[in-house]
Amino acid sequence: MTYWLIKTEPEVWSWEDQVKNGVTFWDGVRNYQARNNLKEMKVGDLAFFYHTGGERRIMGVVSVVKPYYPDPSDPNFGMVDVKTVKSFSCPVTLKEIKEDPRFQELALVKQSRLSVMPIDEKSWEILNLKGKCI
Repeated sequence: MTYWLIKTEPEVWSWEDQVKNGVTFWDGVRNYQARNNLKEMKVGDLAFFYHTGGERRIMGVVSVVKPYYPDPSDPNFGMVDVKTVKSFSCPVTLKEIKEDPRFQELALVKQSRLSVMPIDEKSWEILNLKGKCI
């Protein structure tokens, strides 16, 4: 299993929208590096659901339920389908992540504009604990 972080603007698609709908397609990626990350996603992979903009925080976890397929609005790009797994009791802020030296190599810190990025297993475990308010 591989771990990821996917970003969304909450006014476009929020965690509340995701929870309400349960399963949705993840589209709108228009960066080639992020697109290549989407192509690497497999069914069963888990991803942090991250609000951008003024919030800048991890809201919960989704799982990939359909691998990469073409985006009908632009054949150069694609999408995956994701399913809600769990909400974080304590969303983890970008500020917390940047202040923790264990996360200095994360793409979220180093390539902050990338919308789809891998997360290493150790960081995944620590961030999951933080999301439980531990």
